[in-house]
Amino acid sequence: MPVEQSTANVTRAESVDEIPAGRRRAFGKSHKLDNVLYDVRGPVVDEAARMEADGTHILKLNIGNPAPFGFRTPDEVVYDMAHQLTETEGYSPSKGLFSARKAIMQYAQLKNLPNVTIDDIYTGNGVSELINLCMSALLDDGDEVLIPSPDYPLWTACVNLAGGTAVHYVCDEQSEWYPDIDDIRSKITDRTVAIVLINPNNPTGALYPKEVLQQIVDIAREHQLIIFSDEIYDRLVMDGLQHTSIASLAPDLFCVTFSGLSKSHMIAGYRVGWMVLSGNKRIAKDYIEGINMLANMRICSNVPAQSIVQTALGGHQSVNDYIVPGGRLYEQREYIYNAINAIPGLTAVKPKAAFYIFPKIDVKKFNIHDDEQFALDLLHDERILITRGGGFNWGEPDHFRIVYLPRIEVLKDATNKIANFFSYYWQN
Repeated sequence: MPVEQSTANVTRAESVDEIPAGRRRAFGKSHKLDNVLYDVRGPVVDEAARMEADGTHILKLNIGNPAPFGFRTPDEVVYDMAHQLTETEGYSPSKGLFSARKAIMQYAQLKNLPNVTIDDIYTGNGVSELINLCMSALLDDGDEVLIPSPDYPLWTACVNLAGGTAVHYVCDEQSEWYPDIDDIRSKITDRTVAIVLINPNNPTGALYPKEVLQQIVDIAREHQLIIFSDEIYDRLVMDGLQHTSIASLAPDLFCVTFSGLSKSHMIAGYRVGWMVLSGNKRIAKDYIEGINMLANMRICSNVPAQSIVQTALGGHQSVNDYIVPGGRLYEQREYIYNAINAIPGLTAVKPKAAFYIFPKIDVKKFNIHDDEQFALDLLHDERILITRGGGFNWGEPDHFRIVYLPRIEVLKDATNKIANFFSYYWQN
């Protein structure tokens, strides 16, 4: 750098420092974030990262990321993406490649979603992008959306960021974590525009039977609500049970169903998600125009990732081998359920789907009043990273989520450490 320019830069820097503190401009985060929470990656995770930077090994049971635990993408999927890379260098249509949307449409037909055409299919960079898009296109300030508690926190965050109000209805732990229908009814106001369902559920692993889904459809029909159904775990269902898409029960309502390949095909990093519009689309014509506008504005989702949808949805589904007796997910579910319930002061409902368990803590036994502090104490003492229940908009400090993707020998070590932790823990 020339001497004159270097000197000028120093002079400018010194002049900034000389500005009185009261006159300096500071930049803060948007107040839209005041009611936004995402503890799946939050303060406790930041502390874990700091500890790792200092050389401490952390067992991460906080996020549903299959790859680090040895779940590999099917070879056929990797092969097909590699051979299509040169054909996917440009943009696709905003809704996605025809081949991907055709395969998704056929999958929706197998799930009995009514009145679905290829124009009703939208691909996204994971379901997360599409949730944000849908809420932004729908909500005006003060509009209310019913969301389960506990929930996947992105739903609450996206509603609040879009200017809406997230109203949480309770899922009942004493009833297999099914939605409390009476509580849903009590939360509906003249500002309620939609209800969100997460089925199979994250973080509880619950799977809702057809009877419960029908009750929710009846409420949505009575109050003319949109149904948003997050079904990203619909193929990770165990015990011989079957997943029912709520949209299949509501041909007269407008429904938006979300799914993708991140979990069922163990390829979270590819970011392949989609949504399907179904049912009575005439009543949502203006809203769909808004969805199309925002879909066009982001140009398109990842095109190489779209190229594998047809391959992934067709033929043998490798996930089927994981969810039956002898399969990894099934056996890991069996182990974690029994191990958690064997720890004094902990209980858990047996998950039927996905790969999460949501244990309950006897807070009186351990004097727990702050679940974030509990998560930090567990991290510091035992080097185990979990997500606190409050991170899923659960109102009490008495739950936490464990991801049971690690192999049984790793889960055994983890549960031994958790048992040791609760053998002495008392929160100050």
